[in-house]
Amino acid sequence: MQKVGETMETSNEAGSEGTHGGHAEIFIDQSRHRSTNPTTGEALYRLGAVVAGLELYREVRGDREDQPIPNGPETVHLTEFEHFHSGPPKEVKIIVNARKKEVPGPKIVFDEVVALAFNPVPSGPNIVITVTYRHGPQQNREGVLSKGESIWIKNEMVFYVKATDRS
Repeated sequence: MQKVGETMETSNEAGSEGTHGGHAEIFIDQSRHRSTNPTTGEALYRLGAVVAGLELYREVRGDREDQPIPNGPETVHLTEFEHFHSGPPKEVKIIVNARKKEVPGPKIVFDEVVALAFNPVPSGPNIVITVTYRHGPQQNREGVLSKGESIWIKNEMVFYVKATDRS
């Protein structure tokens, strides 16, 4: 029995069975593969032999952006004959304190958002920096970004960064 995230051999047989016994036939960069279902992003990167520095994207229908798949332990649920492709990380257009910025996606960390808001970044023993966001992707639609944290981003996501002096 396979565990979540383990992958099966690549399959090139026409008419192969599909999602039976917790497996799915998928395509990564136009090559047919068979994977356990659910799996992990890390397992999909391995299965598709995604080159270091590239991202893996789940193809979506319609006028929406393909969804990045994180190269980690997060669970990924597959659908039969789903397509994925690799490519360079995309630039994401976000808004920080009412100013448009382009950043590499698919995630951003607290310090990056603060640096986009302030030049130079306020410092001192009494300075407290607060980062709030809204219009985020499904994983994190709105909230507070704390020091040391990272979050998923999407185009037109809005960040408010405020520095306060507690003295």
